[in-house]
Amino acid sequence: MTSRRWLARLSFLAAGAAVLLVLAAAGFRGSLFLILVALGGAALGLAAAWWFLTHRGVRRWAAGAVVVLAPLTVAVLFARADLVWAVVLFGLLWAGAVAAGRRALHVDAREPLEWEASPPRRPYLIMNPRSGGGKVERFHLAERARILGAEVRLLDGPAVDVEELAQQAVRDGADLLGVAGGDGTQALVAGVAAEHGVPFLVISAGTRNHFALDLGLDRQDPSTCLDALVDGVEVRIDLGRVGDRTFVNNVSFGAYATVVRSPAYRDDKVGTALRLLPAALTGEQGAIRVRAGSGPELSGPQAVLVSNNPYASEDLAGMGRRPRLDGGVLGVLTVLVRGASGAAGMVGGRGRGRSVMRCTSTEVVVDADAPSVPVGVDGEAIELPVPVRCEIRPAALRVRLPRHRPGVRVALPEMDWARLSTLALPDLRRPVLVAGRRA
Repeated sequence: MTSRRWLARLSFLAAGAAVLLVLAAAGFRGSLFLILVALGGAALGLAAAWWFLTHRGVRRWAAGAVVVLAPLTVAVLFARADLVWAVVLFGLLWAGAVAAGRRALHVDAREPLEWEASPPRRPYLIMNPRSGGGKVERFHLAERARILGAEVRLLDGPAVDVEELAQQAVRDGADLLGVAGGDGTQALVAGVAAEHGVPFLVISAGTRNHFALDLGLDRQDPSTCLDALVDGVEVRIDLGRVGDRTFVNNVSFGAYATVVRSPAYRDDKVGTALRLLPAALTGEQGAIRVRAGSGPELSGPQAVLVSNNPYASEDLAGMGRRPRLDGGVLGVLTVLVRGASGAAGMVGGRGRGRSVMRCTSTEVVVDADAPSVPVGVDGEAIELPVPVRCEIRPAALRVRLPRHRPGVRVALPEMDWARLSTLALPDLRRPVLVAGRRA
């Protein structure tokens, strides 16, 4: 606690030094000029970026030019005022203030409780040789698993129903289910494991391995995950449910779900996104409505992300880390930008707070005027009838983990000056010793 308090004070000291530096270098009027130019350039750039994403043809490329020219113009104005050195030093000091502040606000996350686990007698592993660019073959996962006593099914033929494979394995006596593949396949088999109460083994052989990341597994060498078959521990984590389908990471609605649903997305991600985003962001394809728990309904968000436990505060796309997987709540993130003016308003913290909203809930309902909506479930595109109900299943899944693993590195929290000031100031509630007595 003492080190965190001094880090908070260091943060305020660096921030104050940054402000004093600019005042000394440019004076009051020059500092005001710096602030107005920087904020104006940022606002113009964000507004132009919104136009670039929501328009086509000449207007799109004209907006793209503004996105590039806005920061260049700001840099030229600073250079003409001989203030580039001051801006660079200000940036370094401010970055130091933010780094110290976030470190001061950081509190180590509680690890899930672990139980000793006996080696399974009949483990059954499903492996996708194509996943992750061929990691199953590159790391000899099937051979190593068989040596450790597992039955392995390779998905190297025609498309199969992996849920039915897992169901049949349990009927045949499997006492552990595992998957070496993408998070979408992990989720399908995890649902079967939770249904029957058998432990689940994650093998990080996918492309991004977000689920493995949040379990603290080694994503560089997936063969280390197999150590759980002989020297493992067990934890209980939550699962998400959308309709009748399980998800381990997140469910997305709106712009992202619309883009990934396109058959052309896999071969041309950028081109497909640029072609579909204008209609998705401006509501041409129909607006969605979302309600988290008993809270108010939000109408017309461009994007909604519902996750199995909330992501770290700075992660706006579900691409980062979740500090825990056993909190018993869904993370809900909505993005609602009302035109170019709303995008420009995100320069300030209050503007971003109105456009990007977060909450937690045990249930989320997404509705629309259309009979169904596109949904991205752990990165896989499907269509679901409305209303779409998402819910959390606390402690639903038993996960078998190797005893020795990298562990979860929790991201630093978002900067919060109000909380930081409380931490930096002395605690006046504590008794102070005066001449050996309590004051």
